[in-house]
Amino acid sequence: MASVDRGGVSIHYEVHGQPTDRVPLLLTHGYSSSTSMWGPNLDALGARRQVVTWDIRGHGRSDSPRRPELYSEAASVADMGAVLDAAGIDRAVVGGLSLGGYLSLAFHLAHPTRVTGLLLFDTGPGFKKDAARAEWNRYAEATGDRFERDGLTALSASPEVGTDVHDPIGLALAARGILTQRDARIIESLANIQVPTLVLVGADDRPFRAAADYMAAKIPDAVLTVVAGAGHASNIDQPDAFNQEVTRFLDRGDVA
Repeated sequence: MASVDRGGVSIHYEVHGQPTDRVPLLLTHGYSSSTSMWGPNLDALGARRQVVTWDIRGHGRSDSPRRPELYSEAASVADMGAVLDAAGIDRAVVGGLSLGGYLSLAFHLAHPTRVTGLLLFDTGPGFKKDAARAEWNRYAEATGDRFERDGLTALSASPEVGTDVHDPIGLALAARGILTQRDARIIESLANIQVPTLVLVGADDRPFRAAADYMAAKIPDAVLTVVAGAGHASNIDQPDAFNQEVTRFLDRGDVA
């Protein structure tokens, strides 16, 4: 376990395994989750390469500053770059679940030369239409309000959330600043992605099945995998199937 200072905000990260001749993997968790959600996957995914996990600001062991302006997509993308720098990693396969998948797309858009492959788990690329984005943002704002009002009792029962000790105010600020979306840059970038991409979704993750189909159709040569018997937390619901599909993709020669 380690941390990197980002302007007075401590960002927690973990490096699993030793360097190999394969490009490392950076994994980003979903909203209200943490590095611990990857527990069922680290041994399998790290068998042939280093795996780096980290906590988004406002989550887990990372700091939860009280200034709302310190929470944003841009700050999160910069945190990802700082974590890679601190771990001595120049280029990585970048992936994540839910919010972590969206941030992985944002990182690729900002730093395409640092990404050798994308892993998009139970996630979406945002919205083209302002009305749909506004509806999502109302949901994110309401989520922040619940954490501010009810504390950690507002945590969902989804298995990736786990039992970590979060700061509810950090989660509220992260919902308003990171979970919300401002424009269509990410969804409009899909057709320009030139790295190998795996889009994986649980068969029972109904809110994200259509998003997975859309991304797989828009990203050139993307691989779409639907995991039977899995919901939104596909890596936890069906870890063996998840690990097998992701490992098969990572073992492709063009992923490196």
